[in-house]
Amino acid sequence: MVIEQAIEVLKLEAEGILKLAGRINDNFAKLVDLVCESSGCLIISGIGKSGLVGKKIAATLNSTGTRALFLHPVEAKHGDLGMARPNDIFVALSNSGETDELNSLIPSIRKIGCKIVAFTGDENSTLAKISDIVIDVRVEKEACPLGLSPTVSTTALLAMGDALAVVLINKKKFKTSDFKKIHPGGRLGHRLLCNVKDFMLTGELVPQVPEHARMDEAIDEINRLQLGVTLVTAPDNSTLTGIITDGDIRRLIAKKTPVFDLMVSEVMTTNPQSVTPDTPAYDALNLMERHQITVLPIINSKGKILGVLHLHDILGKGDFKFNGT
Repeated sequence: MVIEQAIEVLKLEAEGILKLAGRINDNFAKLVDLVCESSGCLIISGIGKSGLVGKKIAATLNSTGTRALFLHPVEAKHGDLGMARPNDIFVALSNSGETDELNSLIPSIRKIGCKIVAFTGDENSTLAKISDIVIDVRVEKEACPLGLSPTVSTTALLAMGDALAVVLINKKKFKTSDFKKIHPGGRLGHRLLCNVKDFMLTGELVPQVPEHARMDEAIDEINRLQLGVTLVTAPDNSTLTGIITDGDIRRLIAKKTPVFDLMVSEVMTTNPQSVTPDTPAYDALNLMERHQITVLPIINSKGKILGVLHLHDILGKGDFKFNGT
């Protein structure tokens, strides 16, 4: 019974978020454009559970390149309203749209010159009527059996905040290097401050086959280290000439190509993307993101293979690391 109830709650929350997708409209696009064109910041405000969600939304926006702060409606009426500026965008969070402490603050916010955006579950509410842009976050029912404690509604509100943050990441072309600048602390921030040589795999941990090898040898080498690739070398067995990925092999099989009859030189991608040991980790990560790859050969100025770098070695993904630790 307990397990079934827990599953039902998760299903309700998931359904609530999925139904939001069908209600994303031009108002969301207008909000994104408004944020991108504004020289101010987003002021997120809400009471109770909505306020707690608002703090998280503000934190996510700040960490992904959009300036934001949280303003408690009650504290705003006692002096904190002084942080608002004419070019700011005030985002009011209220499922009902009838939160007195929030709605009564709107006239003062508007006098300052801020645009008003409502995240609400009722497009006909007081809050919706006094806002410039309304984002619909309504849900059909709460998971709480009493229908009193915000559950599905706060999850939906949080998801919409995440959707805004992620769209702004893409719209503003926020890059890994930008992330690094504002995350100097923490595990990932520390790793992005390092160079490729601090993470690269070397020696026997570098999958490689000569270009005159057969494809069965290449497949064995890919399987040996489970990196999903093998580097291809020139006859001197040290100069990088190409790369073969497991995706290359899958595509050949899908075409009914007799893979084992082929030579490595017939399958490899020549002149693959590569970096040097002194390349900053965040540059290597940007390169991987830009070309949608997970492995980079590490070479010197003469093209000699020095090692290999996997995406997970930069990110430090615990069990997903491929450096044997």
